[in-house]
Amino acid sequence: MNYREELAQTNEFKERYLSGINDLILKRQEEFSENRKVLVKDIFSTPEDYRRDLKKMLGWPLVGYTAGAAPKVRSERIAEEDGYSVYRMSFEILPELEMTGLYFRMETDEARPLVLVQHGGLGTPELISGIYGSTANYNDMLERVIRHKVHAFAPQLLLWDREKYGIKFDRAAIDVSLKRVGSSITAIELYGMMRILDHFETQSEVSSFGMVGLSYGGFYTLYMSAVDTRIRSAISCAFFNTRDAYRWSDWTWFNSAEKFDDAEVACLSYPRRLCIEIADKDSLFDYKNGFSSFERIKELSSDVGGDWIDLICFDGTHEFCRDDAPIERLINDLL
Repeated sequence: MNYREELAQTNEFKERYLSGINDLILKRQEEFSENRKVLVKDIFSTPEDYRRDLKKMLGWPLVGYTAGAAPKVRSERIAEEDGYSVYRMSFEILPELEMTGLYFRMETDEARPLVLVQHGGLGTPELISGIYGSTANYNDMLERVIRHKVHAFAPQLLLWDREKYGIKFDRAAIDVSLKRVGSSITAIELYGMMRILDHFETQSEVSSFGMVGLSYGGFYTLYMSAVDTRIRSAISCAFFNTRDAYRWSDWTWFNSAEKFDDAEVACLSYPRRLCIEIADKDSLFDYKNGFSSFERIKELSSDVGGDWIDLICFDGTHEFCRDDAPIERLINDLL
């Protein structure tokens, strides 16, 4: 072809196309936000229908899940601390797939609650428990939980620091591959935690279940409380927001804006206790979106009241709240 032109000559067409796509997204987001007001109006009267839809959206193996025989477990006691023993445990959550974590077992003659304590991005059970010394922005989250004479289990999710540990992975690519086969990384990891609860349900030292988590851990706490009604009380810290503001692939599923933003997922905790914590100086997530999403919860729950849920905005950054009052209330909920 003999015709020639400068690269920039077609920029206006490309910019117009890009602008059109972004405008289309915003329009659809607004439409879906309005649609949710109708599609989720019965969430408190028929929660199991919505819980089923949430599991279907997240994918296999949550779809069709029923608590069955406890998973195969490998356990090694790695430490003896004042008042409790520490075990590294591995659970076969699916054939040839193990989820590991640390179990902090209180020395007690009576059944006590067990709290899942979930790390966030770049985290590990060892980091949040203080095995490496400082717990960084977790602010001794696990230690503050077990201080109340309860057991704790800290699962290891696909979130560790790849550079520090030298074990590389691409979480987004793995999630895409799982979605291609009808699953998601969220579905796998939630299912793994549910199977872990299946095990601890069989243990005489465990009486009930709660959960706390920071950041990604706050995400999993919110969703675990929604899909598994065995979680009696939960604290989700440094996550609650609106998904339209944060386009993370592993927090996004096909057509998810139709029914399930953070507010609707939170509603599936009812009538169990849910405490949502956000920080006013969080550099990752704008706390103002958390306030607007919480208003959505109040609208949806107008007929059932708000005694079951709290929103705490604290003076802090992307960290676990330093106030122990929410932890103390969680423990009381579990006793």
